[in-house]
Amino acid sequence: MSKASPTIMVVEDENLLLQAITKKIKLSNLDVLSCSSGQQAIDYLNNLDELPDAVWLDYYLKDMNGLAFMQKLKENPKWQNIPVVVVSNSASPDKVNNMMALGARKYLLKAEYRLDEIIALLKDFIEHSDDAAPNTNQTPSQ
Repeated sequence: MSKASPTIMVVEDENLLLQAITKKIKLSNLDVLSCSSGQQAIDYLNNLDELPDAVWLDYYLKDMNGLAFMQKLKENPKWQNIPVVVVSNSASPDKVNNMMALGARKYLLKAEYRLDEIIALLKDFIEHSDDAAPNTNQTPSQ
């Protein structure tokens, strides 16, 4: 992207967590689009002139789950290559495999990473966005 700062779209329905993530991303010299629902994120994507460089996706949202969101991304050719990192409270092997099959680049457990570690990972995906193949290194099964 030609913007001065990359943009991360954060899709998180827990308001306090969304505020904390947004603040931390801004402190990392990145732009942020904060979405409190999957539908709000889809609406933003439909109306933005420039797409975000990456998406931070909570798996459990009030209006849809991560699978439904990823399916909507896959339906639109313009959105298919946006790197998505799923950040969730739980990760069953089936859930992780399904999300990776739909194009998620990484599936992380919230409890195992600090915010700055996840932001660094997103920055890495943005810097290597020419690498079209999704990263298959996911969180190990419990």
